[in-house]
Amino acid sequence: MNASSDLRYMTGFGNEFATEAVPGALPVGQNSPQRVAHGLYAEQLSGSAFTAPRGHNRRSWLYRIRPAVMHGSFAPFVQTALHNDFGDGPVTPDQLRWDPLPLPATPTDFVEGLYTVAGNGGPAAQQGVAIHLYAADRDMAGRFFYDADGELMLVPQLGRLRIATEMGVLEVEPQQIAVVPRGVRFRVELPDGPSRGYVLENFGAPLRLPELGPIGANGLANPRDFETPMAAYEDVEGAFELVAKFQGHLWRADIGHSPLDVVAWHGNYVPYRYDLRRFNTIGSISFDHPDPSIFTVLTGPSDTSGTANVDFAIFPPRWLVAQHTFRPPWFHRNVASEFMGLVHGAYDAKAEGFVPGGASLHNCMSGHGPDAATFDKASSADLSKPDVVAGTMAFMFETRAVIRPTAQALDAAHRQRDYQACWAGLRRNFQPS
Repeated sequence: MNASSDLRYMTGFGNEFATEAVPGALPVGQNSPQRVAHGLYAEQLSGSAFTAPRGHNRRSWLYRIRPAVMHGSFAPFVQTALHNDFGDGPVTPDQLRWDPLPLPATPTDFVEGLYTVAGNGGPAAQQGVAIHLYAADRDMAGRFFYDADGELMLVPQLGRLRIATEMGVLEVEPQQIAVVPRGVRFRVELPDGPSRGYVLENFGAPLRLPELGPIGANGLANPRDFETPMAAYEDVEGAFELVAKFQGHLWRADIGHSPLDVVAWHGNYVPYRYDLRRFNTIGSISFDHPDPSIFTVLTGPSDTSGTANVDFAIFPPRWLVAQHTFRPPWFHRNVASEFMGLVHGAYDAKAEGFVPGGASLHNCMSGHGPDAATFDKASSADLSKPDVVAGTMAFMFETRAVIRPTAQALDAAHRQRDYQACWAGLRRNFQPS
């Protein structure tokens, strides 16, 4: 990247941004003048229908050294662990849990290290999600990637990611997230070496902040805490590779230059990052505690009001003070399906077995909740004192459709086939008078 790649950011969510790495590169008063300054090309990147309502319209204008059309023909790219094949056969209602995805035994970059766990829907229907893991130990050298099927949320658990995009550089560490819009080209570098984390691929409407309703104007994730990179560009020629994900399959094409050559841009279709530690957690200060939707950071709406295609919720450090109340998450069954991951520390509803880098899947109407050890501890806790939940960061991808595990995830050696044993110690305590 050029000298403007010093990780400077603009803040705000959903705003119209404007940034240039070379003075005078942004045209004034029109988007595509006959001759763009500095011999650049004007190109619009649209992330919504042209006629979408103004508040939902996503697009950015890019002023770049070469237009995105310049690359070779695409041919299949073989990476069998990444796909959107969620099957059409029976789905087990069992509760499922996995240990962390093993780190690679041979040199592996981000694209090579993607591993599909579960999902629903698909890019053809423009609804649903795919849930992937990644485990990598080398930079994407000479390789660039874009996803034409959906926007990507990257949730690092081990090691930082340096994500060089067309619009600038995002650096994210564990307990931060990055979102790369559909179609935006990028390269992932690993400043800390071996790295691991989670990826949400959203086929539906782009993620946005949830409405706050009775909470009012403040709380949860605040727009000013979302950061978008300043313009930075690469003017490099060479024998490079462009990898595309299109309709559930990977493709590759030769490209003779870095596609990260956008010198200036303006718009609201942009990559961004968010620090989960800035989330303003809301909770009960009397009795009971709200539904987990109170922890929603971002939501991808569906065509049904109040029902998301996908929600991204977190369970961060917080105080539990509710009286006469079972303070951890209670036993529950619900119409939504829940995929959970743990970035840092321990999760307060599980005494053991759910570790950073691990994952669990509880599908529609499958019972789940605290394990036996957590239930016993919470049932005898001194409720006259607050419980400070510290040193943790868990998250949940919640969808309205069943999350179908892939065959490779069900057969994986790191799947915990004894997961249900964590509830075996729950005793019959019923004592009729």
